Amino acid sequence: AHVVVTSYTLLRLEADDYRGLGWSAVLLDEAQFVKNHASKAYQAVRKLRARMKVALTGTPLENNLMDLWSLLSITASGLFPDPKSFTEAYRKPIESGDAEALTRLHRRIRPLILRRTKAAVASELPDKQEQLVPVELAPAHRRLYDRQLARERQKVLGLVGDLNRNRITILRSLTLLRQLSLSPALVDPDHAPHSAKIDVLVDMLQELIAEGHRALVFSQFTGFLALVKTRLDAEGIPFEYLDGRTRDRAARIDAFRTGDAPAFLISLKAGGFGLTLTEADYVFIMDPWWNPAAESQAIDRTHRIGQDKPVNVYRLVSTDTIEDKVVALQEHKRHLFDQVVGAASDVAAPLSAADIRGLLDD
Repeated sequence: AHVVVTSYTLLRLEADDYRGLGWSAVLLDEAQFVKNHASKAYQAVRKLRARMKVALTGTPLENNLMDLWSLLSITASGLFPDPKSFTEAYRKPIESGDAEALTRLHRRIRPLILRRTKAAVASELPDKQEQLVPVELAPAHRRLYDRQLARERQKVLGLVGDLNRNRITILRSLTLLRQLSLSPALVDPDHAPHSAKIDVLVDMLQELIAEGHRALVFSQFTGFLALVKTRLDAEGIPFEYLDGRTRDRAARIDAFRTGDAPAFLISLKAGGFGLTLTEADYVFIMDPWWNPAAESQAIDRTHRIGQDKPVNVYRLVSTDTIEDKVVALQEHKRHLFDQVVGAASDVAAPLSAADIRGLLDD
């Protein structure tokens, strides 16, 4: 064969066999799958013997600047040979606002990176409108949320001083607050499965369905999507469903593309990449995520080549909850990576101790 097409999983499992061959070129699609330089998949790619390696990705930075280091260490292995040195010389100074370090990094990586924005590649794409939709919690839900927030804030702020040791516990508390912002039933099954967000979603879906539109509905939480499913069934709104446990993934995608179900419920992890769903022209993001790369990838399932209708994106945010803080954090992180990549970027850095304190501030 002149061309070998494989997956990152097979490459990792059969790394010795691939490494035993000499390659003219290695082309890495969705290269963010090897962004973690401690992973076996990264090691398998890094050790391939090839005259040229090219990484293609829409999200060269998903977590922090070390993602970019990983891709550069594969494609230009001598540029920044040591991750620790890169951290001290570039990552830490740039994340602290050092303009000189940022300029130096730009100068070194500019010859190696070709960035083509969607607007430049597909100027014929229709407009995309994004809107934040504030959602007020019901009074009983508000009281429950505020009580839980007080407990979690006291616990987390006492742990954040040693972030590395307590990261899992802290993230568990933040996730609990994010779930509680959606519905009390996600935290305690004894609570009624009420959600003001689902009320808003149903109202908006009914209106757009009457006008002949179709929508993608994304959430981080499959438990919340289950509540949405139950409500749509009760309202008589047809839908398709996809999450990481869906066995007939291709069949579900084809059913939406060729059928007439007006809504497609998708978990962000299962549907954030690798899909083209231009049959839909509305997107609902039910819960914000502090790394907006996943959100942007989800939106791009429908706003891509082949779309002939304007795309409308609605981000539903529970007011006066941790979700407000997550949205603000997204903007802060976008700014950092706008500077690094040099154009509007879709990604965000990981949560720092300061970020976590900011999420829980009054």
